[in-house]
Amino acid sequence: MIEHLPLYVSIVFILTTLLTIWLFLRSIPSANRNNLPSRILSFVLPFWLLLQGVLGIDDFYRFSDSVPPRFVLFGVLPALIFTTLYFIFFRANFIDRLSLKALTLVHVIRVVVEIVLLWLFQSGQVPQLMTFEGRNFDILSGLTAPIIYFLAFRNGRVNRPLLVVWNIAALGLLVNIVAIAILSYKSPLQKLAFDQPNVAVTYFPFIWLPTIVVPLVLFCHLAALWKLPKNTPSS
Repeated sequence: MIEHLPLYVSIVFILTTLLTIWLFLRSIPSANRNNLPSRILSFVLPFWLLLQGVLGIDDFYRFSDSVPPRFVLFGVLPALIFTTLYFIFFRANFIDRLSLKALTLVHVIRVVVEIVLLWLFQSGQVPQLMTFEGRNFDILSGLTAPIIYFLAFRNGRVNRPLLVVWNIAALGLLVNIVAIAILSYKSPLQKLAFDQPNVAVTYFPFIWLPTIVVPLVLFCHLAALWKLPKNTPSS
């Protein structure tokens, strides 16, 4: 863990990661929690959480001279591959059955993530660019998520155009902060924030941000955008 960082920052982020997983799992209907893709998730998510935590504690990601960076190669990339496989093999029996309501509400956790990033900046662990005081506007996704939830699902109807527009916009904000985080990371690829680079993501528990939280948020956006044009169930 990061020295001289207030303990509450780590505790809040650990709880935020667990809340993200819980909110995501709520999107799976109870009738589908025993099918193959759900059973795979029930194994992979705890395993991935534990593995990335151990690697973060063991300082595996502190080596910053590799290209691509280790946290991308061994953390982000496997999560993206896993997501891709689900969209290839489990669209009909998993993604189509996820709850649009839960897929929308999960994004409220982005408010807490942005607060944690601000604390990390104040402790010298990430650049200001990665906070809402800099170029990261992802907090808007979290703040608007409950509003969109209320507007899109009221009166027993689903406002699909509103959800499509919001998901695309929020996905754009996610891509923006991911790009800033990678370009601010202390490595041969670094292009931003040389005075205060992004080092927090190499430590436990903040390694869970690029390896657990961001992939789940991305998955929720992609799943929602896949479902919306198909008029699949929303609840």
